[in-house]
Amino acid sequence: MATLASSSAPTALAGKRWLFVVTILTGSFLLFLVQPMLARMALPRLGGAPAVWNSAMLVYQALLLAGYAYAHRIAALRRRTQAGIHVGLFALAMLWLPVGLAGFQPPSDGSTALWVPWLLLASIGPLFFMVSAQAPLMQRWYALSGQEGEPYALYAASNFGSFAGLLAYPLLVEPFLTLNSQSFLWSLLYGALLLLVAACAWALVQAAPLDRPERERSEAEETPAPSLRDRLRWVLLAAVPSGLMLSTTTHLTTDLVAMPLIWAIPLGLYLLSFTVAFATRRAPTRIITLLTPSILLICGALAFMTPGNAVLVQLGSSLVMLFAVAVALHGEMYRTRPAPEHLTGFYLMMSVGGALGGLFCALIAPLVFDWTWEHPILILAAAALIPQRRLFSIGEEEIFGEAGMRRVAIAIGLLALAVALYIALKVDLEMGPLRIILLGIILALGALVIGQRIGYVMVVAALLFANGGYYNAALSWSDLRTRSYFGVYSVNAAQGGRLRWLSHGTTMHGMQLTDQPTRPISYYGMTSGVGQAMTQAPSLYGQNASIGVVGLGTGTLSCYKRPGENWQFFEIDPTVISLSRNGGYFSYIDRCAPDVPIRLGDARLTIAKAPPGSIDILAIDAFSSDAIPVHLLTREAFDAYARALSKNGMLLIHISNRYIDLEPVLEKEAAARGWAIAKRWDYIGPELEGDGLRTSQWVAISPSKAKLAELTGPLKTGDPRSFATPAWSPVEGREDFTRWTDDFASVLPLMQLWR
Repeated sequence: MATLASSSAPTALAGKRWLFVVTILTGSFLLFLVQPMLARMALPRLGGAPAVWNSAMLVYQALLLAGYAYAHRIAALRRRTQAGIHVGLFALAMLWLPVGLAGFQPPSDGSTALWVPWLLLASIGPLFFMVSAQAPLMQRWYALSGQEGEPYALYAASNFGSFAGLLAYPLLVEPFLTLNSQSFLWSLLYGALLLLVAACAWALVQAAPLDRPERERSEAEETPAPSLRDRLRWVLLAAVPSGLMLSTTTHLTTDLVAMPLIWAIPLGLYLLSFTVAFATRRAPTRIITLLTPSILLICGALAFMTPGNAVLVQLGSSLVMLFAVAVALHGEMYRTRPAPEHLTGFYLMMSVGGALGGLFCALIAPLVFDWTWEHPILILAAAALIPQRRLFSIGEEEIFGEAGMRRVAIAIGLLALAVALYIALKVDLEMGPLRIILLGIILALGALVIGQRIGYVMVVAALLFANGGYYNAALSWSDLRTRSYFGVYSVNAAQGGRLRWLSHGTTMHGMQLTDQPTRPISYYGMTSGVGQAMTQAPSLYGQNASIGVVGLGTGTLSCYKRPGENWQFFEIDPTVISLSRNGGYFSYIDRCAPDVPIRLGDARLTIAKAPPGSIDILAIDAFSSDAIPVHLLTREAFDAYARALSKNGMLLIHISNRYIDLEPVLEKEAAARGWAIAKRWDYIGPELEGDGLRTSQWVAISPSKAKLAELTGPLKTGDPRSFATPAWSPVEGREDFTRWTDDFASVLPLMQLWR
């Protein structure tokens, strides 16, 4: 492979490899430090949903593409011109410091899919654009300045820096620094990066005579430019891992487990795959690539499985598959890389692919699909692209020949599809002995066709179809599932259709009994904390009590409404409204409160517009799967609630959650305000779950201790879960916990992953 600097070229700073490595590491670290930081800043305006993160990733990939295109363009200029332009623009971008959000507000109609990218572009665009150009441009300068070694290996350092930044934010930055401090730290590091870039520019300028650009051009002509076929192949090889990273994130957080911060794991593995694939040592990449077809067969078979006791198995298999596929495809990109003089064009095609994968998952898929269908589509695309070698041979090549082997592989693929069709139509969905045996047969057929791409893809499709694909397709065909920017919603039924419920990913968001359609059930039964508050509303606040509910769900709480009461709902997702009123799948609203207004938009913003003192009881039930809307639980959010509440008003907050204990957040906020607080754990035994009731935990907070006492009565200490009759009890706080604000909030200290 040709190099750019001849052995006789002056190398004033030759041997300074560390300078370029540190510069690339610092730039990549800053890129992935600012991504979650800006998302955290945006929470008060955007709320939390997997699609918000995917939109943010799309913006980052688009800016990365722009940065790589810029690096490719200026790489054709004279060295001094390159250095001057880049350092000058890098300094100009400092006008956007310190890092912060642009001032415009989200649209009131809830259509945030296109608004989110514009907000992020206006807020971070120039800074991110300049930093994103570091990896390819510094590698180009590294080669031009006469440094020894393979410049592509520096891309491994780039992605290691990205991975470090990604881990540093939730573990070291967010738990200990306010947003203002984070912004200052990032700005300081940006200044340090500017100095490093200037030092690299000096190395570039001093490395060779500045008046001989023709020599550089002649050296670049020593190797032919990559063909269009090569460029398109690089785009595909980059697009599939990028899309699979996002689809895995959506799949995990929507359909398996909405564990906090889980989005960081697929992204981290994606970044690590570059570190492995672009490393000088090729053995790990070769081993992983050899194993990837088998990994894809086994782990891809689990992609459609419905959540159950094997959640951790599915979680692990999805992540292993993502990492293996990403290493294999990125390793293939590295294997087919061009000479260093075409380095920036190579990275430009890589960035085009990454942006296309992000575009497909973040914008196209939510509009086109009613479920996370992009995930199995990308698994099939990976099956079509990953390098493959035969696992074993018994001499059949000599018997059938190459063309004959293709026909045999297709026949095996058709057999696998036939077995899959039998499983889908005749075998129970639960993982019983017959299903395991038949899936094992398909896996064995898959092992036979590894190395024959068409047959291999057919077997992967058979596994997907047999192991949940048909079931999910049937749900889509039955029109019982829909998708919005904020997630996937499914309408489910049991007991012969008597019990119907709404699921948002893995979380149930309300139930209804068709034979008792006005009876509040699920987390909102008569014995729940919110049920007791709504039942006692007339005695607490009179016959004309004003009640607000954040989070519509199925509209269950509306059936607590009495004549004369003034109710209103606050809901961010128009899709939820369509499911729960005007002939939707749930009839609580239509039957109990058809005229109740529903305020569309983020609840914090809409409540801030409510007249002061206009709400007596405000119930907050705004969880999206198990994602926590941090911006609804900060000091500033409670300021908005306090303004909207009447003098002795009351907050009811639903904190049932599988992974986060929110009691310290609410206890600290109540203590800071001098408000009274109590919780109610409403335990529902198995004998009552058949009627749709579910265990729930609600917290009541009021500026009036007397008013709260009217609701709760004497509080009982100890573990309320041990009481046969549910009782209100004190809320447990933590002395080491810091009050949440818009400037400082972290869920990490509250996580209970194995709860």
